[in-house]
Amino acid sequence: MIGFVDAPEPLSGRAAENLRYIRQAMERGVTFTSIPGLGGAAMGVVALVASGFAARQPSGDRWLVTWLIAATVAAVIGLVAMVRKANRAGAPLTGANARRFALGMAAPFVAGAAITYELWVVRSFTAMAPAWLLLYGAGVLTGGIVSVPVVRVIGLCFMALGIAAILTPAEWGNAWLAIGFGGLQIGFGTYIARNHGG
Repeated sequence: MIGFVDAPEPLSGRAAENLRYIRQAMERGVTFTSIPGLGGAAMGVVALVASGFAARQPSGDRWLVTWLIAATVAAVIGLVAMVRKANRAGAPLTGANARRFALGMAAPFVAGAAITYELWVVRSFTAMAPAWLLLYGAGVLTGGIVSVPVVRVIGLCFMALGIAAILTPAEWGNAWLAIGFGGLQIGFGTYIARNHGG
């Protein structure tokens, strides 16, 4: 009795599967390099200005509003700079690594917004600085997994500043925010601009 042999898989099916595998492997191997260097430095300047204004506010509420306005302005600067850098490089912000970067940053940022609201409700303004530094650092660190190594270093530095803000007097919180969102952003933004473009 002659056995039946399954028909061979068509060559086009194997070729399509191989191309899909190659594309996925390349996406995993490519780093997300649209982190804005000059935009990051500009975000740092916004934070330094905000820290000066925030330090002179007569109430915790006005201090918080000052920082929230600065965060909004900095976020817009960062997004515009990221889009411009991606366009110059011909790297769409809709790719797999861009989505991974955004997802890595999203959870800590949403947690930061929720924690800020709760701290405002209970009138605990002094806990905001360490929380912001730690959660921003966690977001940059996790998002940076698909980016150049310096991005993960930035995240670790922010987290270290958050821990320092916990271990030092609460009145130093505004200064820690200036060092982190101001100094670190300017320093690392300049480094990224020089070594990784724009």
